[in-house]
Amino acid sequence: MTRARLVRTVIRHSRREPRRHLFAYRSYSWLVDLDEMPSLRWPLRLFADFRTGDHLGDPSATLRANVVDHLARQGIDLRGGQILMLANARVFGYVFNPLTVFWCHDHTGALRCVIAEVHNTYGERHRYLLPPEANPVVAKEFYVSPFNPVAGHYRLRLPVPGTRLRLAISLEGPDGRSTFDATVRGRVLPANRRNVTRAILAHPFETWRIAARIRLQGLRLWRRGLPIVPRTPHLSQEALP
Repeated sequence: MTRARLVRTVIRHSRREPRRHLFAYRSYSWLVDLDEMPSLRWPLRLFADFRTGDHLGDPSATLRANVVDHLARQGIDLRGGQILMLANARVFGYVFNPLTVFWCHDHTGALRCVIAEVHNTYGERHRYLLPPEANPVVAKEFYVSPFNPVAGHYRLRLPVPGTRLRLAISLEGPDGRSTFDATVRGRVLPANRRNVTRAILAHPFETWRIAARIRLQGLRLWRRGLPIVPRTPHLSQEALP
């Protein structure tokens, strides 16, 4: 079917302040080479459709061209190297990607940088450009949860997946204390017909379910009395020179 891979994942969120709140759920994502984007036959295409406009950049270009252009603006030239993307696909016309990760390699195969593209439930998105070091730290610049201000920094572990995926993100406040942790772990499998069908049967409306689950957890936190941090408009990176 495709040379892409599936990742059967377990996603965990742990909030420490101002209220402890934990939840976890099973899901799946796609791990694809931007030079070999999957193109599934109907009816599986209903559960796995990839569109450039679902990510930052020119929707009329390719995903690879947009990533390469973004890196060129930062003075990075991959010289044709591989770009791997971890993301959700559209399911019945809808997609929500809380986090998309791009691992960007140069022509020698060396990892040059990592892009963490974050989407919130307000239709906004933002890219963090990270060095290839094991545990980069980056200032928080984007409103995600209505219960967290745009302050502090993220400490990330985003190693290139092999047979296993092990991602971890920790939000640390201005005082250095961790207030929120998220992990994504799972097995990397070939995206053959058997594995794709199993994933679809286990999670038939997955992107819809992810968005609903995030909103439900937010409602639970609001009912527990967590104050809402006002959201300021976010200037899309597509609008930046």
